[in-house]
Amino acid sequence: MAVRDLIIVGAGPSGLSAAIAAKEHGLDYQVVEQGALVNSIYHFPPQMVFFTTPELLEIGGLPFVSPYEKPTRAEALRYYRRVVDTFDLQIAFEEKVLSVSRETDDGAELFAVETRSMRMAPSTGSDRAERGEHRRVRHGRFVALAIGYYDHPNVLNVPGEDLPNVHHYYGDPHPYYRQRVVIVGGGNSAAEAALDLFRAGAHVTLVHRWPQLKSTIKYWVKPDIENRIKEGSVAARFNTCVTEIRPTAVVVRGAAGLEELPADAVFLLTGYHPDWKLLAAAGVALDGRGVPTHDPETFETNVPGVFVAGGALTGKDTAPIFIENGRFHGEKIAEAIARRRGT
Repeated sequence: MAVRDLIIVGAGPSGLSAAIAAKEHGLDYQVVEQGALVNSIYHFPPQMVFFTTPELLEIGGLPFVSPYEKPTRAEALRYYRRVVDTFDLQIAFEEKVLSVSRETDDGAELFAVETRSMRMAPSTGSDRAERGEHRRVRHGRFVALAIGYYDHPNVLNVPGEDLPNVHHYYGDPHPYYRQRVVIVGGGNSAAEAALDLFRAGAHVTLVHRWPQLKSTIKYWVKPDIENRIKEGSVAARFNTCVTEIRPTAVVVRGAAGLEELPADAVFLLTGYHPDWKLLAAAGVALDGRGVPTHDPETFETNVPGVFVAGGALTGKDTAPIFIENGRFHGEKIAEAIARRRGT
């Protein structure tokens, strides 16, 4: 049985940082990623511009050179591809981690990381193989969960949330030209989507449960969306909550009572959260806000040998952790493991 020193779950900036540091410390590591490289960034809207400057996205000391003050999604994807090539990182793509559990081998404590890959596996005659599904168990002495939070949207738990015209992610505005679009949320994602859709010819209504937009909206976006709302180009309903979604309308409750907003498409841009089920199943304790118990110096959880990095640390409030500070977590994790391994 092959046993790695470290299995890193997630090939985002935090996971890549951990891999680079693990390699520098001589650790035998493997990165397992359920999608593409920096999968969350890949699924951002194509026109997205980062809030930060290029150097604050750098990992491994590799310069991020951009002609712009604020780098674009395309530039970030290109940069992180260059990171992987430069450091020749070992990454298994399209392999989703299903569980992390303890095992004992000849008296040694190990972790069994069960994964599922949808890449075509050798045919065995089973239904699972027919679908191209392949399961395996990877073993490691330590595990770092750099799983982010973008894969798990916060749901409203209202009737109609599963309708086909309801989306938790925003991409391209073109399909919504001359359509009635309701956006639920009051942060960056909602504001940027509202502006993008409005300028692409959609009829946009923004619904937010609080009396005003979030103060954390990008400084160049906030006045833009506020002015569009003020002039009526983007309709807005503040202090308003969604009670039901129908095929052609959204029912909301505000100060004036129930109101039905016409909607051909609905974007529920209400934030995201880490995979709490995976963390809890691995034995990681979560507080009332969903933040995993961890040592702030080493990022080791209450489960000895299991570490968390980046967005996995956020719980319900994702604002405090982002690429700019999460990129350093992997270095500390690798250092802690190297000390314990004596490398």
